[in-house]
Amino acid sequence: MCIRDRDDYKYNVNFSNAGLVLSYYEPETKPAWKGISFGFGYNRLNNFHNRISMSGKNSSNSLLDLYIADAQGNGTDTSSMDPFSTQLALYSGSIFSDTSTGIYYHHMQGTYGQEQSKSVTTSGSMGETVFSLGGNYNDKLYLGATIGIPHIRYHESSSYTETADTNALNGFQSFELNQDSRTTGVGFNLKFGMIYKPIDWIRVGGAIHTPSYFEMHDDWSSDMTTRFSSGSYSSESPTGLYDYSLVTPMRTIGSLGFVIKKMGLIGIDYEFVDYPSATLRSSKYKYINENKAIRNKYVEGSNIRFGTEWRLQPLSIRAGMAYYSSPFKQNGAGSRIDYSAGIGFREENFFLDFAFVLSQASENYYFYDASITSPSMNDSKSSRILMTLGFKF
Repeated sequence: MCIRDRDDYKYNVNFSNAGLVLSYYEPETKPAWKGISFGFGYNRLNNFHNRISMSGKNSSNSLLDLYIADAQGNGTDTSSMDPFSTQLALYSGSIFSDTSTGIYYHHMQGTYGQEQSKSVTTSGSMGETVFSLGGNYNDKLYLGATIGIPHIRYHESSSYTETADTNALNGFQSFELNQDSRTTGVGFNLKFGMIYKPIDWIRVGGAIHTPSYFEMHDDWSSDMTTRFSSGSYSSESPTGLYDYSLVTPMRTIGSLGFVIKKMGLIGIDYEFVDYPSATLRSSKYKYINENKAIRNKYVEGSNIRFGTEWRLQPLSIRAGMAYYSSPFKQNGAGSRIDYSAGIGFREENFFLDFAFVLSQASENYYFYDASITSPSMNDSKSSRILMTLGFKF
């Protein structure tokens, strides 16, 4: 498949986080617990707003080949065909059967070379409501724990088109498949962390994030339109509904920080993510093949974050970089690099911070079955401008 270069962009404005922390600190207590803090808030963990467009010529196969494979052997009985794909192709005329043999065909067989294009628009976010408790032991050891209630809202809408050349059969011109899916979910997790100061200018930290246990709901639908020189025909699917459970990977984090004469701070974090441990569950379906595919296709991830801050009273300047490795076993597509820079203004009772984050990522996207088609290689860039305002009481 020959893929053409295409550009697209999308703007989005959102509210990232809010929180309140209540603290008690008694420095004269020796040696014992000198302080305790309780906090709660909301953090936006992921932004799903995105749009990609892909197109290219394919001289070897078609999406309709998969629908024919599903239809073969059914004869005139369409009840066992997929109502969200194969039935749509049949009822809209993209595939047809020989009534004497019961064998299915499509109008481009033997005349491949059609233009394939797809656009995908996604929206929504993943956020988390948190309740945290922290303690300070002798200004040396800092311990914390958080109860997290993550929630997901995701919407994907896609349009896939194949446009035939002039050699297609029966005046066939093109078909268009539109798909729409929505996912919502709410979950629960725990986080535990610590920071230890062996000496005043060194910080050593560690954290464990348990898997998140989600209760999920999906609904989806699709429609197809087939165009001939004589007219067009359309078919719509029913609405699919399904509830299931999702267990996300566990995370462990280690960190090291250096304080330079109370003017500068340099920090580095390493995060290990056990992607193959993600699991789907349902009382109605075993997900045996799907969970096996997760184990076979995903690999453990290593994420590294580096940052520095320097105080030039009353201003602070910051810069950082983060690398998120690909979760996929077969190739490096899926990795991401973030670059950030910021400036802050701090007084005794309030602070105001601004930051800019540039993200660069790569992804291999398959129009359909990866065993018979080549991927579209997508490079994406996103920019974020963040503002944080805080008050101390």
